[in-house]
Amino acid sequence: MKNETVKTGMKIGATAGGLVFLVFGIMPGFYFGGFGTLILLQKIMGGAVEPTLFVRAAMVMGIVVGIACAATVSLVVGGLIGTVLGYIVSVPTASHDRAGDKAKV
Repeated sequence: MKNETVKTGMKIGATAGGLVFLVFGIMPGFYFGGFGTLILLQKIMGGAVEPTLFVRAAMVMGIVVGIACAATVSLVVGGLIGTVLGYIVSVPTASHDRAGDKAKV
């Protein structure tokens, strides 16, 4: 019973983390992914970056990585918080069941 409560909490937390990502995570992931790629390309190319095909492809890949990282963090943190809350909710139930088993013996 306790294990099911913890798993349910994890699923609810991951879902909430996904919703938080959809509301608050896409734009920062887009921004920081693009900005980080631009800084990296400036360091690699040694100065101003011209809009060539390679640079544009690298920017798209950087933006996708930034969004994926933001999604991963949101889902993992949401799942962890949900797991902890599920465990907290299941502790009184588990201790109550143990007390009932001892009273029956």
